[in-house]
Amino acid sequence: MSEPMPLSYVTAQEMRCLLHWLSSWSPAQRERFVHSLAEKAVPCKVLSLLDGLAGLSVEAGKPPSIFECQMRLWDQWFRGWSQEECNEFVRQLEEALPEVASRFYQEVAGTAGQD
Repeated sequence: MSEPMPLSYVTAQEMRCLLHWLSSWSPAQRERFVHSLAEKAVPCKVLSLLDGLAGLSVEAGKPPSIFECQMRLWDQWFRGWSQEECNEFVRQLEEALPEVASRFYQEVAGTAGQD
């Protein structure tokens, strides 16, 4: 098998940071992340308009939680990564948190046959 592609310093730091956050998130937060990752991997099958709008809601007068800020930052980072970098992140996820990677693959497999 080929060696992982070299990453830019910034992308490598983003991935390390995200993996660190994942290790400290609750099971419910990890599940939300897995769903978000699957939406990005298979956008036409998973993301509905209503799901997308629900993710944009913010309660008036209540600041976002640290988790919400981390999820927004991860989304910004992910949108800037190339396909190869996204694949490298999933590879690192498999190594660091195999149970989260397994849930991600289950979520993606659950989209098979959906239009």
